[in-house]
Amino acid sequence: MKFNEFDLNDTIQEAISYMGFEKATPIQESAIPVILENKDLIACAQTGTGKTAAFILPILDRIARDQGSGTSTLVLAPTRELAIQIEQHVQGFAYFTNASSIAIYGGDTDGMGWVQQKKALTKGADIIVATPGKLIAHLNMGYVKFDDIKFFILDEADRMLDIGFYEDILKIESYLPKNRQTLMFSATMPPEIRKLASKILNDPAELNTAIAKPPKNVLQAVYMVYEEQKIPLINDLIADKPDYKSILIFSSTKKKVTDIVRSLKKEGLVCEGISSDLEQLQRQEVLLRFKSRETRVLVATDVLSRGIDIQDINLVINFDVPNDAEDYVHRIGRTARAEKDGVALTFVTQNDTYDFHKIEKLIEQEVIKLPPPKDLGEGPAWEVKHRRKSSFKRRKFSGGRKKRK
Repeated sequence: MKFNEFDLNDTIQEAISYMGFEKATPIQESAIPVILENKDLIACAQTGTGKTAAFILPILDRIARDQGSGTSTLVLAPTRELAIQIEQHVQGFAYFTNASSIAIYGGDTDGMGWVQQKKALTKGADIIVATPGKLIAHLNMGYVKFDDIKFFILDEADRMLDIGFYEDILKIESYLPKNRQTLMFSATMPPEIRKLASKILNDPAELNTAIAKPPKNVLQAVYMVYEEQKIPLINDLIADKPDYKSILIFSSTKKKVTDIVRSLKKEGLVCEGISSDLEQLQRQEVLLRFKSRETRVLVATDVLSRGIDIQDINLVINFDVPNDAEDYVHRIGRTARAEKDGVALTFVTQNDTYDFHKIEKLIEQEVIKLPPPKDLGEGPAWEVKHRRKSSFKRRKFSGGRKKRK
């Protein structure tokens, strides 16, 4: 279905055309008509499916047609990175309208951010995108008025509950008018999400457009390794792939991020790390350099696994197997976006086998198992049991550092 079939406001259609979008994704095709009919909605949609545009476009359409005053829309997001990304999308789609927006999140290094946020909350930006914790801080000061809210959106609701925002969401909801439209987007539908939905949604339509599965065009493989083989293997893999210009590595701890970055820099690679140790401004600057290809390799904790829109990532490496099988899907979903091809490699030790079996069960496929390159020694015996025969994929993923002159 094409966007011009939704009968959106001309200014919105112009922005969509200007940004180069023509055909709607499945979640957009399903959700936009429901939202335009003023119905509450609970939708299962994972990151990378276009869900941000699915709720932003119909809301901007209403704002453009009504031309009301005050804040009409509140969007909650689990992390400041996602809040910033959503607000950037709002700015793009609202380019030819008079709609205003602001992202509200923590981590400011001075008081100017707070002042700007307070001004938007009191004077009224059309669309507020916020993290729950920071918004609660403003609400506790007593000056926030949400009397004109018409749309309440929760993006990545499951992630917000994982972080512990259940009570905060209910508190924020208590400040909103009962007569509003509420939209909830979640990658999974655990019982806690159903419980929350029953409290804040009114007879919602329900969409299940995306079961948690990796993109079809991402080529997955596992390297069976010992822990001490992981960093040498990363060095080998990257040295063997000079045509991969954008590489993202996920690690479970901040210390490992530091160790990986140090090792890759010794190999002469342009590499940076990102974790919660960095101030918000520093994290944004690191991300900007990675997006602009100034930085070839970015090493991150799970702060980046959801909601960060970085195009054309060639390779994702899971240095550690995530404890949550859903996080695996979100991690490797950073590559193979917009119908492009990508590669996702995961390092699995003998202690990780149970967690990785859970991942294979979730994605309903067995991922090819490969041994480390011979110069790194033998991998764990478990890999022999599960190894598949595939000469093509072995050539594709085998490391083997090229000798330097």
